[in-house]
Amino acid sequence: MSSKPTSPKVPAKGADDATLEALSAAIESGAGLPAVARAAAKALGASIALIDRSSAVLAVAASSSAEEGKLLSDAGDVASVELRVADTVVGELRYRARGEPPSPALARMVSTLLALEVERSRAPEWASDEAAGAFVRAVLAREVTDRGDIVARAAELGAQIEAGAGVVIARAAPRTAQSGEWRARVLTVALRALRSTGGGSLGALAEGEPAEVAAIVPASEDGALARAAQGLERELSAALPSFAVTVARSRPTQDPVDLYRAGKEALLAANVAEAEGLSLLAFEDTGAYRLLLPAMSEDPGELERFYEETLAPLAGYDEQYETELVATVEAYLENDGNVAQTAAQLFTHRHTVRYRLERVRELSGHDISSSEGREKLSLGLKAMRVLGIAAPRGPAMEPGTEAGRVRRPAED
Repeated sequence: MSSKPTSPKVPAKGADDATLEALSAAIESGAGLPAVARAAAKALGASIALIDRSSAVLAVAASSSAEEGKLLSDAGDVASVELRVADTVVGELRYRARGEPPSPALARMVSTLLALEVERSRAPEWASDEAAGAFVRAVLAREVTDRGDIVARAAELGAQIEAGAGVVIARAAPRTAQSGEWRARVLTVALRALRSTGGGSLGALAEGEPAEVAAIVPASEDGALARAAQGLERELSAALPSFAVTVARSRPTQDPVDLYRAGKEALLAANVAEAEGLSLLAFEDTGAYRLLLPAMSEDPGELERFYEETLAPLAGYDEQYETELVATVEAYLENDGNVAQTAAQLFTHRHTVRYRLERVRELSGHDISSSEGREKLSLGLKAMRVLGIAAPRGPAMEPGTEAGRVRRPAED
């Protein structure tokens, strides 16, 4: 007796219509992202997580905390779809099917609806952050100079700065390749950290890489500004483990009109900290670099000219021939002109150091063995750091490579 073969069961079209109708109803009623996420999960037959463009988790619909963990850790069987509105990425949908994966057409339809809902629900917050960013940029560029106007516009954005404020700058440079809108995530984490220490901070994200956030922080005394910077450095380091983080702060100012100067102080400290490999630095701790602030603020061209007359020829030579003249000048000055200690620091022979210093004299016209030469080259290094010019660093000079050499004891 033969049995009739059974065909695999196919979900009824009406069931898909019902779940899509429920998703549409959740969106139309303004039920909120958690309810929309639950409806989307039923439509897809999957656990889902909604993440915005700054990597903030907006909603999760999962059967258990373990399932939620798999979604958020991006496990191997988790599918990921960019949520786009026109050409703008507004977030990410992650889903893990409970059985057969949804068809590409269904997944696309649901992700399109979710993208529109994420954009609608997050637009006011994004607009507020963009307005705050525009205000911070205008103040730090000295485009707004009236005290009353600065205080009033800050208050409209939620920052009370009439009693005093300072500027904090944070930089995050990725050590590995990053996907998605990672720079927006840096801004989100930075603002969250600063607002948790007192509230009311306003931040702006600069263009380019590394990601740089400049923030105006309400603070009438230095201790409050120091705590904000310390908290920011801790939060960024914890939330962005694959990034090199640098945080710098100005002195607090009692007059909001002086926030322009405070911004220059924070920028100078950030450039110095980054050049010296420091994760946290206050302007007041930059030592002799502080003397260069007026030139940086009012006439950076003079600093640039001094750099061109001292370090620029060495940096250009290093870039062209992958040599280490700038690094040798730095090490020589750090070791008070001791050739043997300089050779030990650079893992090279003392005769090599002497040869490089002779090339420094030929290229720059400054003899580093003389007091005047040391002074000019030292100031040239400071100008390079204050201006934020990166020292030449080829593959052999990357941190951890020890210049590609095996270390040996320094020779006498």
